[in-house]
Amino acid sequence: MNTGKVILSIAIGVAAGAVIGVLLAPDKGSETRRKISDKGNDYADELKSKFSDFVESMLDKCDTLKSSAEDLAHKGMKKAEEIKNDIKSQPMNQQPPVG
Repeated sequence: MNTGKVILSIAIGVAAGAVIGVLLAPDKGSETRRKISDKGNDYADELKSKFSDFVESMLDKCDTLKSSAEDLAHKGMKKAEEIKNDIKSQPMNQQPPVG
């Protein structure tokens, strides 16, 4: 299971527990609704923050991967150029061996 699903599952479990706890508390209905709303807003803010952190982490990993790919491509082009120059520097009268 990936980290995002684990975090979401935990957040849902905590939210459900809080809602059940508030519903079972001996308060007036309006006070109970206010508490549920406040807790819901708190959990939503926390979830947004964790999601933002997750997205930021993924963007950083994408940047790192892009940089690595660019480096690898540059090394490949450099090696291809070296091979091309080696082939050009061989004498023209030298024939490759016939099989």
